[in-house]
Amino acid sequence: MAEKEQDQRADEGRKAVFKIPSTAYMAIALLTVCVTPIALGEINGLQWLYIFPIALFVFVVRTRTTATREGLAVRTVFGKRDLPWSALKGLAITGKARVRAVLGDDTQVTLPTVRTRHLPVLALVSEGKIKDPSGVLSDEELKPAAENAAAKPAEKAPEQAPGAAPAETGGSAAEPSE
Repeated sequence: MAEKEQDQRADEGRKAVFKIPSTAYMAIALLTVCVTPIALGEINGLQWLYIFPIALFVFVVRTRTTATREGLAVRTVFGKRDLPWSALKGLAITGKARVRAVLGDDTQVTLPTVRTRHLPVLALVSEGKIKDPSGVLSDEELKPAAENAAAKPAEKAPEQAPGAAPAETGGSAAEPSE
C-alpha cells in the first residue's frame, strides 16, 4: 500500500504550493476579538461588522498558487485558472517583487503569493520549462526527477567486516589532505 502511494507521488513529480502563511489566522482571530465589543455592544444592528473577519478568512483559505509538472493552478477568492507550462511565454516581475505569468497572447496573470525569491522553486517544479534567472540551480537539477534517478546509480558504501572500525579517509574537514 505504501509503495503504491510512493509510486503515485513519483509519477506526479514535484509540487509546490504558495499560499498565505498560517499566522494570518491569528490576525483574523484578533480582529474578531476586537470587533466583538462593538458588534455586540449597546448599539443594535452592528453585527454586520463580522463580515470583515469572515471575508479575510475566506481570502486566506482560498488564495494560492500551485505549481506542478503540468503547469500552474492559480486560485483566488472568486475563481480558479489552470495555466499549462506550454501556454506560458514567460514570467514578468513587478516593482514590488511580485510575479506574473505572461501568456502567449501577451496577457498577464498575477500569481498570488509568488515572489521573486520563489523563481528557483518554479524552475525546479517545471522541470526546466521555466528557466531559473537567479542561477541557483544547474541544468541537471532542473531535469525531471525520474531522469535524475535513472542517471545516477546508487552509491554503495564499501563493505566492512563485522566489528571492524571505519576506514580513515585522511585529512580533516577543516584542512584538505595533501
